[in-house]
Amino acid sequence: MALVFTVQADSPEECAAQLSRLCAVLGLSPSLRPTCSTGTGRWIARAVPKAKAPAEEGRG
Repeated sequence: MALVFTVQADSPEECAAQLSRLCAVLGLSPSLRPTCSTGTGRWIARAVPKAKAPAEEGRG
């Protein structure tokens, strides 16, 4: 997947909350749950666009 959205936060709770918000607003799916970033001490999470059904891609 070429497109990835990233959330960075100071706590795992804040990171999870903002990941959830990002997914809800933009219709994304989490691809990396909150994890501590080595060397920075910050929490990161990622989301990607939801996979389209075959009919949406013109194949169904």
